Amino acid sequence: MSEDIVIRVLLLPLALLYGIGVGIRNLLYRVGALRSVRFDLPVVSVGNLSVGGAGKSPHIEYLLRWLDRYIGVAVLSRGYGRKTMGYRPVTVIDNAEQVGDEPLQFKRKFPDIPISVCESRALGVPELVKRNPETQCVLLDDAFQHLAVTPMLNILLTEFNRPFTRDWLLPAGRLREWRFGYRRADVIIVTKCPPDLTPHQRYEMLMEIDPYPRQRVYFSRYQYGQPYALSNPGERRPLDLETHVLLVSAIANTDYLLQYLGGETGSVQTLEFEDHHYFDESDLLDLLRRFEALPHRNKIILTTEKDAVRLELHEDFLRTNQLPVFVLPVEVAFCDNDEADFQADVKEILLDFKV
Repeated sequence: MSEDIVIRVLLLPLALLYGIGVGIRNLLYRVGALRSVRFDLPVVSVGNLSVGGAGKSPHIEYLLRWLDRYIGVAVLSRGYGRKTMGYRPVTVIDNAEQVGDEPLQFKRKFPDIPISVCESRALGVPELVKRNPETQCVLLDDAFQHLAVTPMLNILLTEFNRPFTRDWLLPAGRLREWRFGYRRADVIIVTKCPPDLTPHQRYEMLMEIDPYPRQRVYFSRYQYGQPYALSNPGERRPLDLETHVLLVSAIANTDYLLQYLGGETGSVQTLEFEDHHYFDESDLLDLLRRFEALPHRNKIILTTEKDAVRLELHEDFLRTNQLPVFVLPVEVAFCDNDEADFQADVKEILLDFKV
């Protein structure tokens, strides 16, 4: 028995207690002891069953990029990790400590779209709409477990290489609730698929998920763009086999990213932290030491877009030490013909919405 399995078995009693607690809460919502509110405009929830890594941010950005051409769309997020409280609109001049890393990332990319944070989605949605009366649809970021709001469309994300079907409850695994919570989803998107996804791989995943007849399943992957300088987004730096990278990341899972960089660069070394980690002085000194120790002349520091908004809090340190920090942009692309089908389904649901 491997060490990981032993640790998981030892943590099973705690996972069981956690699961009982989550199950009781969900039951209270189902029987009406706890109330879930509906709103008189379409609300779309994007989330997952695990604690992170399924690609919520790129998929929300995909929805914003697409829906904003047709309707007035807005985003409400909890603003995980922020040091403020209550409802707060996000502006482009905020920092990650004020509004959280992902909401700030959304606002910087889509400055004309209302982005707000609030711990309570039930209170945040009406406040967002009151302040932005042109809003016709609200995207809830990471709200699959937040049952206080009943969405019009519930989108569940799960990773191709780490689907919820193979995971365990916290703390033995990464699941935030029992696997059968997937039943609440209207749409399931299998994310981070290989670029050459085969029909057999699709079939095997569908059999593993075993969706209900009403649930539609789609497959997506990432497309990485050309890195840009953190201090000057207009400066681009193409990756090639002559470039050596120190990857600095505080995201839930870097496997997919490392696989991509392994084929695009000369070498990759990593400096990894827990998801949403705020870098401190010790981290920065370690970053400087690790970068200077790289034996190559053609070398850069690479980070993700989510990490970039936290790294920019230390702009003075990075500039003083002349550290070449570049940000790797990413977008969602659907596999095969899934994009047309996915968009058609969402359009139909939006058009059929009734108060």
